[in-house]
Amino acid sequence: MNILKTGSTAFALLPVFSNKFEMLKQFLFLVFLIGSIQSSFAQIKTDPGIPVSTKAVTITFNSAEESKLGYFTGDLYAHTGLITSRSTSDTDWKYVIESWGNNTTQPKLTNKGNGIYELIISPDLYSFYSVDREEEILKIALVFRSSDASQQTNNLYIDIYKDGLSIHIVEPKSNAIYALNKLTTFTANASEEAVLKLFLNETKLAESTGTSITTEYTFTESKIHWLIAEATTDTTVRDSVKIFVRSDVINETLPNGYKKGINYTSDKSAALVLWAPLKEFVWVSGDFNNWEYNNNYLMKKDGDFFWLDITGLEAGKEYAFQYFIDGNIRIADPYAEKILDPWNDLYIPEVSYPNLKAYPEGKTEGIVAVLQTDQESYNWQVSDFQVPEKGKMVIYELLIRDFTAEHSYQSVIDNLDYLEDLNINVLELMPVNEFENNSSWGYNPSFYFAPDKFYGPKNKLKELIDQCHKRGIAVVMDMVLNHSYGQSPFVQMYMDNWQILPENPWYNEESPNSTYSWGFDFNHEREVVQQLVDSVNSFWMKEYKVDGFRFDFTKGFTQTPGDGWAYDASRIATLKRMADEIWVRNPQALVILEHLADNREETELANHGMMLWGNMHGSYQNAAAGDTDNADLSGALYSERGWNQANLVSYAESHDEERIMYTIKNSGASNDDYNIKNQKTALDRIELNSLFNLLLPGPKMIWQFGERGYDLSINRCEDGTISNNCRTASKPSYWQYLNNPDRIDLLRMMASLNALKQTYNEFSPDNFIHDLTGAGKWFISSKGSNHAVALGNFDIRNIDIDISFPVAGKYYEFFSGDSLEITSLDQSFNFEPGEYRLYSSRKYKDPDIGTDIDEISSDKSPVLIYPNPASSMVTIESSEMISKIEVYSLSGELIIQKISTSSRTEINVNGFTPGMYITKVYLKNSSISKKLLVK
Repeated sequence: MNILKTGSTAFALLPVFSNKFEMLKQFLFLVFLIGSIQSSFAQIKTDPGIPVSTKAVTITFNSAEESKLGYFTGDLYAHTGLITSRSTSDTDWKYVIESWGNNTTQPKLTNKGNGIYELIISPDLYSFYSVDREEEILKIALVFRSSDASQQTNNLYIDIYKDGLSIHIVEPKSNAIYALNKLTTFTANASEEAVLKLFLNETKLAESTGTSITTEYTFTESKIHWLIAEATTDTTVRDSVKIFVRSDVINETLPNGYKKGINYTSDKSAALVLWAPLKEFVWVSGDFNNWEYNNNYLMKKDGDFFWLDITGLEAGKEYAFQYFIDGNIRIADPYAEKILDPWNDLYIPEVSYPNLKAYPEGKTEGIVAVLQTDQESYNWQVSDFQVPEKGKMVIYELLIRDFTAEHSYQSVIDNLDYLEDLNINVLELMPVNEFENNSSWGYNPSFYFAPDKFYGPKNKLKELIDQCHKRGIAVVMDMVLNHSYGQSPFVQMYMDNWQILPENPWYNEESPNSTYSWGFDFNHEREVVQQLVDSVNSFWMKEYKVDGFRFDFTKGFTQTPGDGWAYDASRIATLKRMADEIWVRNPQALVILEHLADNREETELANHGMMLWGNMHGSYQNAAAGDTDNADLSGALYSERGWNQANLVSYAESHDEERIMYTIKNSGASNDDYNIKNQKTALDRIELNSLFNLLLPGPKMIWQFGERGYDLSINRCEDGTISNNCRTASKPSYWQYLNNPDRIDLLRMMASLNALKQTYNEFSPDNFIHDLTGAGKWFISSKGSNHAVALGNFDIRNIDIDISFPVAGKYYEFFSGDSLEITSLDQSFNFEPGEYRLYSSRKYKDPDIGTDIDEISSDKSPVLIYPNPASSMVTIESSEMISKIEVYSLSGELIIQKISTSSRTEINVNGFTPGMYITKVYLKNSSISKKLLVK
């Protein structure tokens, strides 16, 4: 265990783990937890009942009532500090006693037996915590932990009062909701002996002398009431809380056509529907009722459904709202397409999400949903997109957060020319539905129907997908349906002290897949979960026209105990059912699984039509590093796994693995003057890998920036240091790599291979023979009379490669342009270390990824840029009036801006660093981004 400090706020973290979930989940989960902590807990009692800073206080902790720690009998220690007048927030810990897990300095609790513990803070809070007495102490902050720090409570807070007479209403809490005609209890505590009174709306209910007063009352009138507690000695002090007494819930049939979530019934009305089994009542509060309790906004009930018509709305106006369930749970609508987050929205740049609606500060707490009638619709340009053939797919896995410094949908749109030049035909977006925090890989989902605002407005995501389709690029969405985290309303509706309750309809109390589990685990065998899964998938295909999904950790879609590796027929049935429902809605939808389980399961899923990730990182890393004894690449072939269909998405890298370039630059082999640690040589080794990856049969995948030899460690922290704690931290995009000729060579080579795969049918072969095991690897890929022969030396010394060509005749070497007349089929070649060749029985056209004058002449855009490439003056011409021109570096830096009042203007690029730039041209009603290459 350790303590991570952000500013001066302390977060108690669980142990550091190595994979993308286990390290990230605890941090983001606790960030949310701290933002929503209650100020008092049933498991803690204090003596005196109203503790003051200048006296001792005894804290009694009942572990049996703290479900995260659970009934405890071992040694307990306190990680403790204070919230003071110098704290920047109500969770900004000050005066923390020593470091996490230090048993020699952190206070030990006294075990009183039966799970009850005691901590005495004496002689007073100022002395115990070493605080300047001019500073006001507001709260004691606590985490109780086991002696080995492997178990802990949530963050606990105790309110501290000033010296002198004070009184505090213990029950009810402020804004409590009560039903009519039910007996309720009121309790207040005073800091010293006094005459105590309780009033309801100034009507006295009870009077006594002492330090505590209690009475009972039955409400008979539905309205807002004020409970007032009064203490009198020489002076009189009061405390008060607001209580709302609700009317009875109306039972009324849910109207036909109303679905879960927000239903827009007109430009000025909406109907809200919440499915909440076992709940008694639900209130709706929001901008439309000034966030106040009102019986007109008590939802009607139909069985397990609560529903309400909201009328009198202004067309096109955004309204924030929440559900308030049974008077103690506030959630946003789980089906909302937009939410506001009080903790993270503050840090969303205006450029990413212009004019983002402000959170309703001071009116509520927690995440709120947004509804908006008469929304601006997106005008789709492509309505009949056809996905590429699976055998010709080159998938590009992209994390918007790290693709550009702007981390926005718009920035990806602005760089689609780059992806088009790379000749990828499937863009796989790492999760873009709302996740916890802003900076994240996205595998901590919270809302399944809302695009994450950190990346921009939803119509920008639609535009990104539309623009991809215009370029022939399918879009796959990474979807996380194995688990949720604490911000999900599906979790919050049935949770107690961060533990799933047995009555939660969607989640397991404990994951049966205990070895590989994180977050809160969906039970995929329940019908309600299957309905939710189908709704999520259907929504994104219909509303955003995504072409399919990459489903994260499908090995976890199980109720079978164990570690997830044994064959599991029920899991197979669950995944087949899900895929079949997707294909009912869109027969050509791509269904990609990150399953990584027993091959018997993967074979059955692949033969059913699903595509599966094939992690070949270890073998490709060894191959690139020169470790030829451990570099068998045959696992990248679906046929070697016994599959009937080419549904294996094999890859050398994904977001989960260390960068191969980083590894081989640090530990690659060497021999005489051939050294893989040399950057140019390392890049050449990635080229060699690419030839023996991208052209193999079936779909292949490139992880973001692998095409430019990205060589920053997966464990790189934002300050440049290396630590396992930084696995999911932001990484710089380093677009300046494209100014390096050696890296450009790699990009061009991979782009060429991608083009060959999609253009020539021999790379979707009828016949494929190979030797991918030794130092000298080769394969022959044939379809009909067309043949391709690839050879490569993965050793660090010269070797001979023997191969038998499929037919005699003339062969063309793709990379050099040479040709070879084969008269004898059996051939032997001497290859230098790292050398590779690709022979073909027909001559391949060299696909050029550069922008040249021929491209300009055939450009159908209303904006022309020429000459391109350029070295001095560049002309920008349009059929419309140009108002402004901006030129950006690929890292997002604005290089030059020019105002224009004509349809033709010039800019001078003399002095620009050679490389690629983005030129943004502003017209009357639109802007167009085009690439500019400076020589």
